[in-house]
Amino acid sequence: MATAVASSTPTGAQRPDVAKPIINPWVIALTVTLATFMELLDTSIANVSLPYIAGGLGRSYDEVTWILTTYLVANAVVLPMSAWLSRVLGRKNYYLACVVLFTATSFLCGIAPSLGIMLLSRVLQGIGGGGLAPVEQAILVDTFPPDKRASAFALYTVAIVTAPAIGPVLGGWITDNYNWRWVFFINIPVGLLSLFLTTRFVHDPPGFAEERKSVRDANGRLRVDGIGIALIGLGSAALEVLLDRGQIDDWFGSTFITWMFVIGVACLTGAVFWELNQKDPVIELHLLKTRNFAIANVFYFLFGFGLFGSTTMIPQLLQSLYGYRAIDAGLVLGPGAFVITLLAPVGAQLVQRRIIQPRLLLFGAVLVVGISFVHYSHFNLDTDYRHYAWARALQGLGYAFFFVPLSVIAYSQLKPNQNNKASSLTNFFRNWGGSFGIAFITTMSERRSNFHQSTLGSNLPASAPALQQQVSQSAAYLQAHGFSHADALSAAYSRYYSQLQTNSHLLAFMDCFHVLGTVTLIAAPLVLLTKYFRIGGGASAGH
Repeated sequence: MATAVASSTPTGAQRPDVAKPIINPWVIALTVTLATFMELLDTSIANVSLPYIAGGLGRSYDEVTWILTTYLVANAVVLPMSAWLSRVLGRKNYYLACVVLFTATSFLCGIAPSLGIMLLSRVLQGIGGGGLAPVEQAILVDTFPPDKRASAFALYTVAIVTAPAIGPVLGGWITDNYNWRWVFFINIPVGLLSLFLTTRFVHDPPGFAEERKSVRDANGRLRVDGIGIALIGLGSAALEVLLDRGQIDDWFGSTFITWMFVIGVACLTGAVFWELNQKDPVIELHLLKTRNFAIANVFYFLFGFGLFGSTTMIPQLLQSLYGYRAIDAGLVLGPGAFVITLLAPVGAQLVQRRIIQPRLLLFGAVLVVGISFVHYSHFNLDTDYRHYAWARALQGLGYAFFFVPLSVIAYSQLKPNQNNKASSLTNFFRNWGGSFGIAFITTMSERRSNFHQSTLGSNLPASAPALQQQVSQSAAYLQAHGFSHADALSAAYSRYYSQLQTNSHLLAFMDCFHVLGTVTLIAAPLVLLTKYFRIGGGASAGH
């Protein structure tokens, strides 16, 4: 059974024949999105279960946080190499191998009797999961002709935005009502279904056979860029550990983190120079010479930075300052996911029907996302659920029209045989955007909280008459209800110190939102530098 194979080609390039699909392309799209949704869900579903996992395995909370780190590290290592592995094994074979490995290791995580086995299983799970998103994106690009591709990207948008948002909520609900091990076991039926559907419906496009030949020399021997693989793998692993553990280990106050920085920067810098001079590199960095593709990757990074940063921060903010349960905090994210699910197909139709240029739609979407972050930054401790939910819906409105035109722009100037390599790079930038976003939120919220606590405390000394009056009133009230004088005075001071900390934390979170909004709005005009192109065709030479 054959699938449709088509892609946008630059002006003057000969367009390939489009094979008439026997399988409905939407069947293929839903099939590959299933496993990607499962993998992206796993990046966040275990977060709220860590205290229970620590208790179940008899280890400290700090030790079990490596469950998150090892998965992200393995993911980061595999992502940039997925295009090369697809050409070595065949795209379908590689995708099937990823699904099998991810599903099998999910089972191993669920039955893990010790932390060591859990960490090993999470590394293998991350290796399997790392290839799913880029391969899916490449399959979607090759399955749908350029004039229908936006609709496929709308489906992809729903998956990559919704999965990380519902992960903590689903993980909390499973842990509270069943057992933390089911956080991993739920992947198994989804993985088996994905395996069955992929085997039946997904096939490599006809032109991919020629692309696979490029990884072998004239004698049929496999060309392996060993140095490139080593540099990228080691550099990506070190940088991911740096970002994920930096705040926990006090950043450069830790010798370990300092070495991770040195190794990461040295290896990735060396990888750039090495890959640019290789005939068949693991990562095709030359694609970044294409203007639309290069600019698109800036916004893939920005997409991950804002989305994952805010998705991490909002539940943390609501639980720590407003007393929300994990599931209640997750429900605040719900309106955003609903708006994206509802409007992403609308954005796809606006692009496909040529009602609006993709770059103009993307420009408007980036502005809305930036405005939503600025709107968040004006909230206070009296802000209720409704205001947070509407703010998240506004953010969802921006993201609903963000990813579809961005993906169309990214592939607008590429040849069909570049789609596979391009998907690795786009997911590479999106993934790193998310890692940097989470690290930024974690670090800045704590640093700014300390700053605001120091500032507020210096402006309100313990000897201030207003404070002394409030403390005296509170202490008198407590004494009237049975407290001793000393205990009542101590409790009164503790109460106002707690209020100082709460307000400091709130101001820190608002600072984070303000920075996210400012960065997003500053980047918005960059969209207008992309070259004009016709949907279903190439970039115009005249722009």
